[in-house]
Amino acid sequence: MAQTEKKGGLLRKSSASKKPLKEKVVLMYDEIFTTEDPSKCNPRFWEELFLMKVNLEYLEGKLEALDGEELMKIKDNINCLFQHCIQALGEEHPIRVVNALQTLCALIRGVHQKNKSTSGFDIINMLVGFDKAELCMKNLMESLDSLLCAEGSESLKSLCLKLLLCLVTVTDNISQNTILEYVMINSIFEAILQILSSPLSRREHGYDAVVLLALLVNYRKYESVNPYIVKLSIVDDEATLNGMGLVIAQALSEYNRQYKDKEEEHQTGFFSALTNMVGSMFIADADEKISVQTNEAILLALYEAVHLNRNFITVLAQSHPEMGLTTPMSPIPTTPVTPLGTTPPSSDVISSAELPLDADVQTSNLLITFLKYSSIVMQDTKDEHRLHSGKLCLIILTCIAEDQYANAFLHDDNMNFRVNLHRMPMRHRKKAADKNLPCRPLVCAVLDLMVEFIVTHMMKEFPMDLYVRCIQIVHKLLCYQKKCRVRLHYTWRELWSALINLLKFLMSNETVLLAKHNIFTLALMVVNLFNMFITYGDTFLPTPSSYDELYYEIIRMHQNFDNLYSMVLRLSTNAGQWKEPASKVTHALVNIRAIINHFNPKIESYAAVNHISQLSEDQVLEVVRSNYDTLTLKLQDGLDQYERYSEQHKEAAFFKELVRSISINVRKNLAFNTLSQELLLKEFSTIS
Repeated sequence: MAQTEKKGGLLRKSSASKKPLKEKVVLMYDEIFTTEDPSKCNPRFWEELFLMKVNLEYLEGKLEALDGEELMKIKDNINCLFQHCIQALGEEHPIRVVNALQTLCALIRGVHQKNKSTSGFDIINMLVGFDKAELCMKNLMESLDSLLCAEGSESLKSLCLKLLLCLVTVTDNISQNTILEYVMINSIFEAILQILSSPLSRREHGYDAVVLLALLVNYRKYESVNPYIVKLSIVDDEATLNGMGLVIAQALSEYNRQYKDKEEEHQTGFFSALTNMVGSMFIADADEKISVQTNEAILLALYEAVHLNRNFITVLAQSHPEMGLTTPMSPIPTTPVTPLGTTPPSSDVISSAELPLDADVQTSNLLITFLKYSSIVMQDTKDEHRLHSGKLCLIILTCIAEDQYANAFLHDDNMNFRVNLHRMPMRHRKKAADKNLPCRPLVCAVLDLMVEFIVTHMMKEFPMDLYVRCIQIVHKLLCYQKKCRVRLHYTWRELWSALINLLKFLMSNETVLLAKHNIFTLALMVVNLFNMFITYGDTFLPTPSSYDELYYEIIRMHQNFDNLYSMVLRLSTNAGQWKEPASKVTHALVNIRAIINHFNPKIESYAAVNHISQLSEDQVLEVVRSNYDTLTLKLQDGLDQYERYSEQHKEAAFFKELVRSISINVRKNLAFNTLSQELLLKEFSTIS
């Protein structure tokens, strides 16, 4: 018997020359694409249609093949199909519900593809008709809400979420998607929360639910009252917030694991051997090849949770075992490898209740996972996606650094963690050994991340915006330490050295950088960080010797401050565009210059009296300690004040572009036909 092949909705015998036979469902679709009512000749047409396996490709292709005029001719049948799909969602037989959900996805995508140039209103009219839109969409949202909240099939819930993601991302700019007005009116917020609060549902659908929520929150967020923003901001249920945190932690953890695997694979390869042979000449080029697709969607969800909900801050510090270090009780089924950010992570989300803490396992939390993720994506800002990810990471850290409660646990001496941040390979430094990392309060890891960024991004394509955010985060953390008199045992010298090197870089590249940036804004912020240490350091530096070391670093690197003063003085005395910003830096340098001018003669005198050509650090420190009493400094106002983060006024354009990019990516990677009819039949064995 000749083998039967199937392609594009056609059935044919491979050895026969007869005309190909069409699937029954394809014949039924063809009837819908005529101007006649298909139920006239067959009263059971709609009932039978939803028992047939959906042919997504054919249905979408058919819609896309029609021009606007042809589509308008069959508008009544399209409306009818849409309405019958909604009716079928209330059926008892799950197969009909599944087929209706998949048909709705194909309809929405197909009609939108055809109407890209038209407004959302035309799409609504084409799908459901203006006159019935409100009632139909209400029924649709209520049905989806019921299916998501029911105890029933996980496959149905998965399809419901995919339909909602399809609905939300049907336009690149989600704020232009007028269909979402009905999703605002008929909220599914509680259904999303229910998924996140249940361990079983969260494992199956948490990723899609979190991404869906992040997108819905961004619908016309600056133009009208978005109920999802209002509701997310007041959620206080611990199980729900922890559930959301676990989904985000798992997705970021999966990214970190993929990166680490690629890094290890890369280091053991031939290229690694070659770089060792030639003295690591090409180490930067080698590292650029380690690339894992970033996950802006899950990062956006973390941002919205941190920014909108004060209660979520507690979730950041919730301890759980280090994901990826524990051995599952049963093997996890293997799934095809896909780029992260396109599909949910394959491994289950762990909750602290599901997997008890083990004394031998390194504990982690969402903040640590996020800091590790940030340390990876912030390495390479040349790539646009990584630049956006890096910027969003810094915005999230800005929100955390401003929060009183977050600062309390960041600086808590009883909450010490070993945080292994990824460090960019550089020729002049050795790779730090993971095992030598000390356990410290979490704020040390945040400061390490900021120092690492400062040190590794001084380049021609200077990421000015990221540097400004970086310095602002350090400043906000110092403001908290000063206010609460927190004496943090941190290697402050590393920060001071990084800041001085940054000033040196700005001066060395003055001409190139001034053509693109106002470098004096950044220089002023760096100088004021030093002023903060000089003025208030005795209240938050760990020991008096730390304060002495600050003076030692300023004196040791005085040439950089002298050069900076010469540069800003030159520009502030000229009547150019940089006169005012340069003069602000001139005034800010007054105390640093006073320290240099006070101690340098004393050090020279000490060296001359004792016949020493070059003083040791201890000798310089001795001179510093014995001459504090004659030093006069000016009190500078506002050093411990800062402007709080505001999304709407400063970041609206960034988030609009980011959400657009996420919407395109989610739409591109949605898969509706992952469920085979056989699997569904097996799951729905109760079907009559």
